[in-house]
Amino acid sequence: MQIMKVDPRALRENPDRMRQSKPSPQADALMLATIKAVGIVQPPVVAQEVDGGNGYIIDAGHRRVRLAIAAGLEEIEILVVDAAKDNGAMRSMVENTVREALNPVDQWRGIERLVALGWTEEAIAVALALPVRQIRKLRLLANVLPTMLEQMALGDMPSEQQLRIIAAAGQVDQKEVWKAHKPKKGDTAPWWQIANALTKKRMYAKDASFGDDLRDAYGIEWVEDLFAPADQDGRYTTNVEGFLGAQHEWMTSNRPKKGGIVDVNNWGQPELPKKASQVYGKPSKSDHTALYLDRDGKVQTVYYRMPEAEKPKGTAGGGSVGTSEEVDAIVTPKVRPDVTQKGHDMIGDFRTDALHDALGHAPIEDDMLMALLVLAFAGQNVRVDSGAGGALYGGARFGRHVARLLTEDGRLAFDMDTVRVAARATLIDVLSCRRGMSNSGVVSRLAGEAIGADSYLPNMGSEEFFASLSRQALENVAKDAGIEPRARVRETRSALVTHFEGENNLVHPSALFAPEPADAVALLKHLDQETAPQDDVDTTEEEPNGFVTDDDEEAGLPETPDTAEDAATLDDHEAAYGIAAE
Repeated sequence: MQIMKVDPRALRENPDRMRQSKPSPQADALMLATIKAVGIVQPPVVAQEVDGGNGYIIDAGHRRVRLAIAAGLEEIEILVVDAAKDNGAMRSMVENTVREALNPVDQWRGIERLVALGWTEEAIAVALALPVRQIRKLRLLANVLPTMLEQMALGDMPSEQQLRIIAAAGQVDQKEVWKAHKPKKGDTAPWWQIANALTKKRMYAKDASFGDDLRDAYGIEWVEDLFAPADQDGRYTTNVEGFLGAQHEWMTSNRPKKGGIVDVNNWGQPELPKKASQVYGKPSKSDHTALYLDRDGKVQTVYYRMPEAEKPKGTAGGGSVGTSEEVDAIVTPKVRPDVTQKGHDMIGDFRTDALHDALGHAPIEDDMLMALLVLAFAGQNVRVDSGAGGALYGGARFGRHVARLLTEDGRLAFDMDTVRVAARATLIDVLSCRRGMSNSGVVSRLAGEAIGADSYLPNMGSEEFFASLSRQALENVAKDAGIEPRARVRETRSALVTHFEGENNLVHPSALFAPEPADAVALLKHLDQETAPQDDVDTTEEEPNGFVTDDDEEAGLPETPDTAEDAATLDDHEAAYGIAAE
């Protein structure tokens, strides 16, 4: 290695130089002014010509040599090094990369040149201090149509996602799309339109439930997506029909015992059996399971509940119309309520899960816990064998909790921690906001308000819940969220779903636990009637707010619970809500 002075006009350009994209006129003008003022600060690197000539070929510094000639310099200093076997390709690549990052087009060309000269991808990665995966990405991008590369070399680069789509397409497809969207001279290319025209539906291996046997049977071949994160399975296929067929066959082979396979509607939602109601909270053992394919071809699971058998009518001449109020109810057109019955079902599930989560984890003072326990047994879904006659549920189910507080010889002996565990587990079994026979009524909402269960309610900003709201209620939600209601209800729902997909959470006011004051007053009136002498209580009339009356017992309600199933359900509850004895 030596330094010598030569005429810059005597130096030859290296055909394997890495940086082939022309710099901007402003950058050239700045360097030319610097050379005229102080000369060349860093000598260009040259090597003896390998063909036996006496001349020198430039390894690094083509631009400095060119501008030195433009400045009229008769001599410049050069650094002479030994000729490399690859004609200085790697040395030029490293020098250019360190001094100023090459644009992606020059990187593609440089790597392809090094590979042609015998460099392996691993060796290039070590020399350039880049991951092998990055080298492979750049090599994949070298498959871009040459005319597109020329546009990119001008500084008009697509986004990484757009580059991924373009590079994955064939040259024929790229040529046709480029011909249709090629920009005019001086304009930028509409890369998003180009990428959109080249996009093909992909089905990803990470979403596949089937194994290699069905993959082979349906002719599915996985293609590696080199742009996917290194820690994720990026394999995909464009054989959409084969992928969906394999998924359907897998679902058929793994059909749930209590349920089946369902189709989806135009919005990608599962179409459940007639009269079925979807379970949006934690499913119970009596609920059904359905499998379906979402829009990405992924197998999804949904739980649903079939309606309970209708109670036999106790009134004589059932079905007849007698009062003027009943006649008015028939002839008056119905106005859709703000929240439909399905919406109330969803709210009941949301409330119950939130109430149970709060009972399992929220801080509750001991005196409040005792009050809630007493309150819970006033719920309309609770019956206890009192020993004073009459079938009231609860004795067998709650015996497991009482057993925690008893010694082996049947004496009460416990610490406060054990009482708390038993009380929380009991409250979870007792209190429910679900619609139907298991609804505890106002008492569950009073309990939820008291312990702050509102903060445990989930994000209700989903397409399913919005579909249960009236137009007026939906527009009220939009206004509260700062979204202008659209002309069409569907568009308003879509805007709200997008709004609440991020960090924004929706808890609809109708789902809050605080009951209406009139309902709380009705509860007090009902409890007063329960404590009055039996001779003074009229049990033949329907009680307010759907509380259980004596007529319910005559309607055929079960006398004894399934204690084995109750015990299993209790274990599920305690595991689900993290309740365990110390």
